[in-house]
Amino acid sequence: MTVDLSRLAMTVLQPGYAGASLPDWMRGALDQGLGGIVLFARNHPLDLAARRIRERRPDAIVAVDEEGGTITRFEVAAGSSVPGNRALGVVDDVKLTERVGRQLGRMLARAGVTLNYAPTADVNANPANPVIGVRSFGPDPALVARHTAGYVAGVQGAGVAACAKHFPGHGDTTTDSHLALPAVRASRDLLAERDLPPFRAAIEAGVRAVMCGHLLVPALDPDLPATLSRAVLTDLLRGELGFDGMLVTDAIEMRAVAALFDPGEIAVRALAAGADAVCAGLVTEDGLYAMRDALVRAVRDGRLPEERLAEAAARVRAVSTWHAGQAALRDRALAEPDDPAGLEAARAALTVTGAGKLTGPPLVVEVNTRHSQAVDQDNPSGVTAALSAVLPGTRRVPLEPGGALPPLGTGPAVLVVHDAARHSWVRERLAQAVRERPDVIVIDTGIPAEPTGAAHLATHGVSRVSAQAAAEWLVS
Repeated sequence: MTVDLSRLAMTVLQPGYAGASLPDWMRGALDQGLGGIVLFARNHPLDLAARRIRERRPDAIVAVDEEGGTITRFEVAAGSSVPGNRALGVVDDVKLTERVGRQLGRMLARAGVTLNYAPTADVNANPANPVIGVRSFGPDPALVARHTAGYVAGVQGAGVAACAKHFPGHGDTTTDSHLALPAVRASRDLLAERDLPPFRAAIEAGVRAVMCGHLLVPALDPDLPATLSRAVLTDLLRGELGFDGMLVTDAIEMRAVAALFDPGEIAVRALAAGADAVCAGLVTEDGLYAMRDALVRAVRDGRLPEERLAEAAARVRAVSTWHAGQAALRDRALAEPDDPAGLEAARAALTVTGAGKLTGPPLVVEVNTRHSQAVDQDNPSGVTAALSAVLPGTRRVPLEPGGALPPLGTGPAVLVVHDAARHSWVRERLAQAVRERPDVIVIDTGIPAEPTGAAHLATHGVSRVSAQAAAEWLVS
């Protein structure tokens, strides 16, 4: 194994690790050329984790997926300070979206993050989608395209690289790729009209990275998921769309691809198809070096051209080089006063039907529906906390999926649901609650069903500021 080939292979890997401390073996991997590390909430405090990585290797990419709303790594304990994409799409103010992107970019710049695996550029064309939903700006391609571009401008204007995902579009699926391989069974013409415009907009906005999704798209490749498909990654993204930045895979431990091949084989096939960086959300020391060794063997065996590996490594280094050149932008952004764009967007996105208000502390029944595995399960809806702040004595009763509705009593009652439109059992509990208590107040933090209750509040996102906006309205 030559040193240069080994370092090239290490450069294209972007793994994550368990725990709050950077492991010694990960420090050693950085010394050996590891291209980057992706951080998750489990690595808190994240600013300290980023600093430790940079101390070891100043040019290593520090990545995180901080979408806002349901997907937050930095603010998982209290909820995000921005409402997420669906709320921004409901407001449909691109300048506000850009300000929200800049707010996130400023937070990441302060922590020393190089690359944000966001925005989600998927068009949520299928209302039954279990993994995208409110992570998308909406179901309209033109709307998603303009807000994707605005988000990219905001994040990168603060000197942090953005990454549009999940190419070629995860919106028209009914399967969570964390669990199995989803299929997008749309014609090539429909893909071009519906799914690709946001990615074209991101590329035109200068996005530094694109993340491919673990998706089978038969109109593009009937045999291989996008992650492993040259037709999707090279012919379409590079050739037709003209993207020349870094192309990173979604996490390869996700069952959509992990059920097909071992991590080393996935890395080899992804690189051969046109990917530049392999995201492995959680690896061991042995697992990391096994991927490196698989790439080296593939080059030596002629399965992976050395020129392709070198090209991929160069694109990874280009993101780091770009970030180093944006120091003045980051300094300017960090010198700005805090912008309340997130709260402003949450208030503007709140959609209210009915006129019910709260005059005293309520019983809050949180009708829980399991979020996808993309969401930290500790991420709170925030509604109970927001109501407790303005109405001390607020009580919380969690209702597990499929559970029976508890007695609502005679005092003020609030039901908090998520994506009621997707869950028949949630709609049944809502109907029961309204029969028993016509004055019940309903708050839906996801994609709502038809309004019901004395007042129905749709926040279009799970975040601290979305909950605050709802609480403010209910006591105003």
